Amino acid sequence: MNNVKVIPCLDLNDPVGMAKYYNDAGADEVAFFDSKATKEGREADISTIRDICKNIDIPLLACGGIKTIDDVKRVLYAGASKVCIKSAALNNPALVTEAADSFGSGRIIVTIDLTECDDPVAYAKKLKSLGAGELLLLHNNEVPDYVNIVKEIRELVGLPVIVSSYSTEGSEVASLLDETEAESVSLYNLSRMDIMQIKQECRKENIPVTVFESTISFDEFKLNSDGLIPCIVQEYKTGEVLMLAYMNKESFNRTIETGKMCYFSRSRQELWTKGETSGHFQYVKSLDLDCDKDTILARVSQIGAACHTGSHNCFFTNLVKKQYDDTNPLKVFEDEYEYIEDKQKNPERGSYVNYLLDKGTDKILKKLGEAVTEVLVAAKNSDTEETKYEISDLLYHLMVLMVEQGITWDDITKELSDRR
Repeated sequence: MNNVKVIPCLDLNDPVGMAKYYNDAGADEVAFFDSKATKEGREADISTIRDICKNIDIPLLACGGIKTIDDVKRVLYAGASKVCIKSAALNNPALVTEAADSFGSGRIIVTIDLTECDDPVAYAKKLKSLGAGELLLLHNNEVPDYVNIVKEIRELVGLPVIVSSYSTEGSEVASLLDETEAESVSLYNLSRMDIMQIKQECRKENIPVTVFESTISFDEFKLNSDGLIPCIVQEYKTGEVLMLAYMNKESFNRTIETGKMCYFSRSRQELWTKGETSGHFQYVKSLDLDCDKDTILARVSQIGAACHTGSHNCFFTNLVKKQYDDTNPLKVFEDEYEYIEDKQKNPERGSYVNYLLDKGTDKILKKLGEAVTEVLVAAKNSDTEETKYEISDLLYHLMVLMVEQGITWDDITKELSDRR
């Protein structure tokens, strides 16, 4: 059996902030259910969906304002991994088939609200025949026979099921999953929940969930004379070295259990969860042991500053330095992009960037077309230096277009990564 997915719903008052939190705090996926969109006649909130996806590494389920195949396309192209359809599936069942044919059944979830459906099993069978790949079963705490209905749908329909829970108690979530044997659970309580604690409760009930487990026992580590092992801490995306701390067996085990870095304070002689007082938590992304088994490398998502001085990292006092070229190619692109973006926000008289942005998309596209032609001519003439110059000119104008269109380098690198 595959691991059960724990999927918290995002508070619509701060969906991006909540998504960032759950991305670090152990959620397998997050759900942006804009339930008011359809009722208010609004389209899907593409801007918010895009912002959420820019800030998370885990899949996003999106629902709300989806009425047509173009809505499905826009939501998926904005970065959502799956779309969830409710009202549109009732009003236009053919949309389910069209969406499944266009994007694959695995990306199409259909919601069944058991408080509104007279024959949920029959409807579930129909949805499967239409091409739905997954079912979300709602109950709003108004369906006493919810567990039995879920079990019947799982047995007779054979589609993956997401059950819904309004509880923040890990034991209650575990009980629901144990009784229904559902593939996923969506947490509808909008308070900020401790996902790792919920998962640990599930694990106690032998429900398979994704948690951290060390491949090597702490007993095999080589400790120093104080019974500790040093831990180098690194920002997981940038590789920036943040700090050095020490761990004993208890702090290591707590780190594994909670997903937050916990150390042993040598000065206070006690366990120390980073961020417990400051809020500057370090969420575990990976832990690696070196070849001698005497040092841990922790890659983390750092909230706020790592250093007690307020500095982002603890290594800010230079001792010696030799001139060297540490140019990061992507950083060059990001810096140039930020320069163009700054000109957009703070126009400057005589700026070429502002000239292009003021003229708009057509002018930028014209310059891009000219730049592409120049690259082709230079390459055809086998002029390496000229080709290099013209490619740089092309990339520069591409970045102007990206800023004008609101596309970032994160969007581009993520898209390229997804194509691997």
